[in-house]
Amino acid sequence: MSFKRHNYKSLKIWQIALEIANQISDLVSTFPKFERYDLASQMSRCSISMPSNIAEGSSRTNKSFSHFLDIALGSSFELGTQLLIANHRNYIKDELLNELENKIKEFQKMTMSFQNNLKS
Repeated sequence: MSFKRHNYKSLKIWQIALEIANQISDLVSTFPKFERYDLASQMSRCSISMPSNIAEGSSRTNKSFSHFLDIALGSSFELGTQLLIANHRNYIKDELLNELENKIKEFQKMTMSFQNNLKS
């Protein structure tokens, strides 16, 4: 049985996830050194997980791809929480927090919609 492979680079959800990962990379480089192995590292891993799981899942069956999208979504929710912690610690200004939260919400909405279309 054959299945359609997705070109992950052409997927809008991958493009948004990559933008988020790059923004997070720039952001955590401004965090205090003592956070490098804690919050900054966690945020980096979560943000990198989002486009990475989309890319990895894109070569799989739709059912398997959907599982990788679940992981990417989970990472996006985890990242949202970590951004709130960073904001509380004054590592990120409210304006940037709101911008990133909106981008993450857009990613989540689009990814869930894409995932629903995979299943139909």
